[in-house]
Amino acid sequence: MNTVENGTFGPCIILTSSSANLSINSDQNVVAAYLYWAGSHTGDFNISLNNIDITAERTFSDAIDTDRVFFAAFADVTSIILDQGSTDYTVSNFDLTNDIGPYCSTGTNFGGWAITIIYEDNNLPLNQLNVYDGLQSVPDFLNITLDNLNVLDNENAKIGFIAWEGDKSLAVNEQLTINGSVISNAPLNPANNAFNGTNSFTGDSNLYNMDIDVYSIQNNINIGDTSATIALTSGQDFVMINNIITVLNSQLPDATIIIDNNTVSCGDTTIELFYTVYNTNSTDILPAHTPIAFYSDGILIDTSATVNDIAINASESNSVYLTLSDSIDPNVTIVAIVDDNGTMNGMVTESNENNNSTFKDIDLLIVSEITQLPNLIGCNEGLETSNFNLFEALTVLNHNEEDITFYHSLDDLETDFNSINVPSDYNNVSSPETIYVKRISDPCYEIFQFDLTIENCPPYIPQGFSPNGDTKNDWFNIQGLYDIFTEHELQIYNRYGELIFVGHNEKPWFGKINRGLNNKGNKAPVGTYYYILNLNDPNYKPFVGWVYINY
Repeated sequence: MNTVENGTFGPCIILTSSSANLSINSDQNVVAAYLYWAGSHTGDFNISLNNIDITAERTFSDAIDTDRVFFAAFADVTSIILDQGSTDYTVSNFDLTNDIGPYCSTGTNFGGWAITIIYEDNNLPLNQLNVYDGLQSVPDFLNITLDNLNVLDNENAKIGFIAWEGDKSLAVNEQLTINGSVISNAPLNPANNAFNGTNSFTGDSNLYNMDIDVYSIQNNINIGDTSATIALTSGQDFVMINNIITVLNSQLPDATIIIDNNTVSCGDTTIELFYTVYNTNSTDILPAHTPIAFYSDGILIDTSATVNDIAINASESNSVYLTLSDSIDPNVTIVAIVDDNGTMNGMVTESNENNNSTFKDIDLLIVSEITQLPNLIGCNEGLETSNFNLFEALTVLNHNEEDITFYHSLDDLETDFNSINVPSDYNNVSSPETIYVKRISDPCYEIFQFDLTIENCPPYIPQGFSPNGDTKNDWFNIQGLYDIFTEHELQIYNRYGELIFVGHNEKPWFGKINRGLNNKGNKAPVGTYYYILNLNDPNYKPFVGWVYINY
């Protein structure tokens, strides 16, 4: 945006807008478009492109000294280029007028912009295109090494760059070399003046302190090369490199990985991780069985591998179960690295070895410690069993019954198996018996437990019975006695104080006499009889009273 080449005696004037035409052929599909702009001073990072406001997404800086600093900025404008296509593009609201004054006396005042277009053309060979950007001044010697190449063909290999503040009049050892060989593009870019305010695409030589140049390097690389060395030198001119692009017929995959999703279960430290391996920005297939490693806190958890060859710009999705330590922090970060065999080493040569990893923060669903509830006590209804309403153990909890499930064991609870179907009408199966309770509590659940215990409650002794064989009230049915107080003894006396019957757990009284010489086996006559019931339980004294028999 300089009107003339800057210099000590040049005019201190700069444009605030300028335009350039873009022509895209119908068989060229734009993949990306990057706007770069730069100038003297600390920076103008809000400009316009065809009246669309643009804010810098990344910024760069460089300096000669504390008084002469420079900036560059980057914005992705792919959507604008795709929308407007072949047309004139105008950068405006880029105003350095009030900033360049201190720079003019030393000939370091400048401003400018350029758009880098990356496109696909199916008529061209498959190439690896790399874009490198930043803002670096060229000292006596600047060396850049491109690794991870696999050159299959050197035809139409190219290198291009955007450079700022180059002066046509300063041509002291200004060279661009590839693998030690000086390259040039005469007459526009002579071998000794690489930064001379030119545009190789249009043939213009009046860019004034800005270079947009491209060079053929097919004679400077060889088939089979795995790296290339770029060297830039400037013996006098202060030059800043903003962008370097290489186009090489290097066929390599580029493995990347994304963690798509995960599932966790309450109280379980096993994670199911869903992931996708991509082979985008590549020029060759990613081979099957490319290893994948999963880490937490730098510790290897598990490994996996791709299943099939992944074609260029294709992907493969899969999942893996990762079992973590029970003592791990519930807030865990999982790192996934593709092309890693579990030792931080890969097996596939890629075009980019620095984009193989991703991570995801995962919250495990930890279940709190089991809470003890008050126990339930039931009266022994025989054989150490009783009937319980299990909900009565939850009176100390705030709860909805639909959020509560009861289980016989902790394993059943954790696996959600064999829950108690009718907890309001439950007969214990042992004494004591531990019951486990699951209460749904977002995002997981809580666990409680209580015991069912049985005690021998006082028996109920009726005051009469009628052993007449009608199956109704035919025996001295003392409820809560038989199969409960199994060691009891029942003694029956007539009104004369004579013992006429002795019974126990296996011999209830049906009204017949089993003591005495004359009446053994006979029915006791109608009348009142007296009993002594000794439970033989240390918690109870013998029960005494009367019972009436009537036929």
